[in-house]
Amino acid sequence: MTKPRFKHSERTHTMTTISIIGSGNMATAIGTRAAKHGHTIEVMSRDAAKAQAVADQIGDAVTVGTFGAPPAGDIVIVAVLYAGAVDVVRHYGDSLAGKIVIDITNPFNADASGVVTSPGASVSQEIAAAAPDSAHVVKAFNTLFGHVIARDKPLDVFFAGDPDAKAQVATFLESLGMRPLDAGGLEATYALEWAGILLVGLANNGAGFDLAFEATTH
Repeated sequence: MTKPRFKHSERTHTMTTISIIGSGNMATAIGTRAAKHGHTIEVMSRDAAKAQAVADQIGDAVTVGTFGAPPAGDIVIVAVLYAGAVDVVRHYGDSLAGKIVIDITNPFNADASGVVTSPGASVSQEIAAAAPDSAHVVKAFNTLFGHVIARDKPLDVFFAGDPDAKAQVATFLESLGMRPLDAGGLEATYALEWAGILLVGLANNGAGFDLAFEATTH
C-alpha cells in the first residue's frame, strides 16, 4: 500500500536559535539541516577548534559559543557520545534552566548488540535527573543516520520525553521537513535506544546505511 505523504502542520514555524553541544557528524548534520531551514545555529564544544570547523562547514547563520556558557537557544541539542552526555549536562548546570534539552545519544555496547542502559535509566532519564528541574528533556534523532539527515529529504522522526516540551519539539522537527512521531514520555526513551540498535542491526545485515524508519497507516 502506498504510504500517504504527510502534510506539514498549519502552525507557523518560528525560526529561532538552536544550540548544539558537540562537534561530530551528528552535530554537523543536524546543524546543516536546521540552518538550511532558516534557523540560527550556535555550536559549542570542549574543543573550540572543532566547533569552529563545524561552523565553517555549515556556513552562514552559525555562531560558535563558549563551552559551558549559557546557550543562546531555547532548544539545546546534546550531540556528544553517550558516555559524556550526563557530565556535559551537569557542567552546564543552571544555564539549562527552562531550556528544552534534546538527547540524541545511542548508548550502544561495544559490538552494538545491545545497550548499556536499563529500563528506568535511559540516558535521557539520567540527563533529566542531572538537569535543572525546569529543563525539559526529549530524545530525538537517535534512530536516524547523520548522512541521511543531511540529505534534507522528508523523514519520520521518533521522539519521546517531557510532555511539556513535545509541542515545541514537534514544531521544530516539522520546520526541518520531518514528520514528528510521538513515542511517549521519558520512560519510552529506553525503547528508542533499542530502536537505534535495531536500525544498526538492519543496516549491518543487508539493509544498508541509507536506511531510515518510516511509519505507515493502512
